[in-house]
Amino acid sequence: MNLTKFTICYLIYVAAIAGVAYLLSSFFPDVFILARKFWVVLGFLSGITFIAYTIAYLGIRRHPETGVMAIMASIAIKMIFSMAFVLIYSLNNKENGLVFVLNFFSLYLLFSFFEIYCLLRNLRHQIKK
Repeated sequence: MNLTKFTICYLIYVAAIAGVAYLLSSFFPDVFILARKFWVVLGFLSGITFIAYTIAYLGIRRHPETGVMAIMASIAIKMIFSMAFVLIYSLNNKENGLVFVLNFFSLYLLFSFFEIYCLLRNLRHQIKK
């Protein structure tokens, strides 16, 4: 999967996640499902995941022998920036922590699964060569 095809699939995936979040909040208006700044969290995680995938993709394409190191570096960068985001967010917003934690980690896992799936597709194509 090249970078252009990933970008198109990724934008569709982000739109689907945003659509589900919007529908959940509109179907259950009385229930506190989403954090107050949910859209900021969604934007941050979608951006950092795209950057992490791009780093891993370019690392695999430039040096296939050290592609695993590029993947590990992209995962580490994503995790460090995510931890910094959680720290800054929780220091600045005093709200129900459980809702934010559930929102953040569900989005983090959804984006990580998609990123890993696409990276594994790239590695599968390299093995066939």
